[in-house]
Amino acid sequence: MDFIVLLLIGLNSVMNAVAGVLFAPVAILPGWLSITIISTVLGVLLLLIFKYTSNQKAIGSVRDDVNANLIAAWLFKDSVSVTIKSQVKVFAASFKLLIYALIPMLVMIVPVSLILAQMGLWYQARPLSVSDEPVMVKLRLNESIKGFPVVRLESSEVFRKTTGPVKIVTKKEVLWELKPLKNGIHELAFEIDGKKYTKQFVVGDRFMKVSLMRPGRNLGDLFLHPLEKPFTKDSPVSSIEIAYPERDSKVCGTDWWIIYFFICSMVFAFAFKPFFNVRI
Repeated sequence: MDFIVLLLIGLNSVMNAVAGVLFAPVAILPGWLSITIISTVLGVLLLLIFKYTSNQKAIGSVRDDVNANLIAAWLFKDSVSVTIKSQVKVFAASFKLLIYALIPMLVMIVPVSLILAQMGLWYQARPLSVSDEPVMVKLRLNESIKGFPVVRLESSEVFRKTTGPVKIVTKKEVLWELKPLKNGIHELAFEIDGKKYTKQFVVGDRFMKVSLMRPGRNLGDLFLHPLEKPFTKDSPVSSIEIAYPERDSKVCGTDWWIIYFFICSMVFAFAFKPFFNVRI
């Protein structure tokens, strides 16, 4: 498990560097346009990956069988036996197509997941605004530590504490409510037993990427929140979360963006399929 965690941390570091360059235009383009461009490019790239990692000859043969059986079922629709045989063959062929798609899917699943995590930094939430209501910040302590140490949030000119710290002893959590005061990419600094632990704090009115959580060693959290360096295994802090506001859009907004991505990428993949002679 430690090896997988370290591997994922390394992959996130590489993806942060690459996406930092490739996704830079997202900050200046309208959200609907940037996500459409990304979805289109990735849809075509995934189509090409499918072509070169799948058995195109076998898929083509199965597709031809499917078409032949569909035509037979239509031509001999008055014959129950022919119709049933054709339907069974179509079902068997569909299962074969699923088998042939397994290798491309296994090849694509990791890079696609990493790319989606990077897109989530831009589209899943929006930065805080100085006009917003106070936002909740949650620090979760490591389950392995004994007792409940004193956790102090250092004061700063970029926010004002409106509530907290509030301790939830049973969950080993400490909560604050903060009012953002200054635009920019800042850091919240927490002190525990004389050591400092930080979390990115993003305030602004333009398109900016935000990290909802600085994770610990949980694999799911590492996948979903790749931007900030995770806490070490022996850290007293398990994670720090900020409840950033939802991005309000049916195209590039919270949770909607991933639906739009899949629809848009599939549409363009099928649109370009004839040009690249890909059988799916």
